[in-house]
Amino acid sequence: MRLLANLVPALLLATSGCAQPTPPVPANHTPSRTTQNSIGFDSNDYPGDDALPALRRHFAFAGYWLTNPPGERQNGWLGKRDVLLKNDFGFLVLANGKFDAEIKKAKRSGTAPAALGKKDAAAAIAAAQREHFPPRTIIFLDQEEGGRLNADQSGYLLAWTEAVAHSGYLPGVYASGQPVDDSPGKTITTVQDIREQVAAQHLTPIAFWVYQDACPPANGCTLQPPSLASNGTPDVAAWQYAQSPRRKEITAACARTYAADGNCYVPDLPKIMLDLSVASSSDPSHGR
Repeated sequence: MRLLANLVPALLLATSGCAQPTPPVPANHTPSRTTQNSIGFDSNDYPGDDALPALRRHFAFAGYWLTNPPGERQNGWLGKRDVLLKNDFGFLVLANGKFDAEIKKAKRSGTAPAALGKKDAAAAIAAAQREHFPPRTIIFLDQEEGGRLNADQSGYLLAWTEAVAHSGYLPGVYASGQPVDDSPGKTITTVQDIREQVAAQHLTPIAFWVYQDACPPANGCTLQPPSLASNGTPDVAAWQYAQSPRRKEITAACARTYAADGNCYVPDLPKIMLDLSVASSSDPSHGR
């Protein structure tokens, strides 16, 4: 994922044509459906059918965009569920969310945050149906901005998750597990904030795909993932522990695991920069 200015950054996944770096050298392995921790990848750009066998040698599941990824005008993942299934991948199913500025712009034009959330949820649900994801697949809303959500962000996000919960699919959120200052002497993570709001309003429980690439608890761009339980946020479906490009201010301790250009690659696919996640399931969205 690309780093966005003025945000608590999350990765906006992309493939670039930069010069080939020297990639890290993690141990090769074939992910097993029975292992306690399964490893997966995600990228804004679909890597191509030809790359799937090599990716499957390392990864059990793939992030799968239902809508255009952040900053993109097209989505190369659409129509690719069958070929991913044929290559034995599980799924993290993902839909793009709105930034605070976009929510406020729509509000000024007469569309309330909750109405916008319901509209975007309807688009994600329709895309999941077109892509033939089965009922009770978890769809994760991509919440890129970290820290405590403001009222408009919360209104949008919780309307989205409730709409998905009433559709036959299950709601999830991709959100930050990076603690940030909240009040004197206290910190907050986005996941913690959302959970508190869900509990206070008696809303449908949400599955979380947490991003937290600080080293520690993350160990960098490696195919030997950290334990899912060590991410700092309990009870999550998946943990994104490596991002491309790395955030230098929080990854100094694991900088050598990334390539010279700061991105994360696997040795046999040096042109495809990836984000890496670990989960207790080889199909965290239950999208098979």
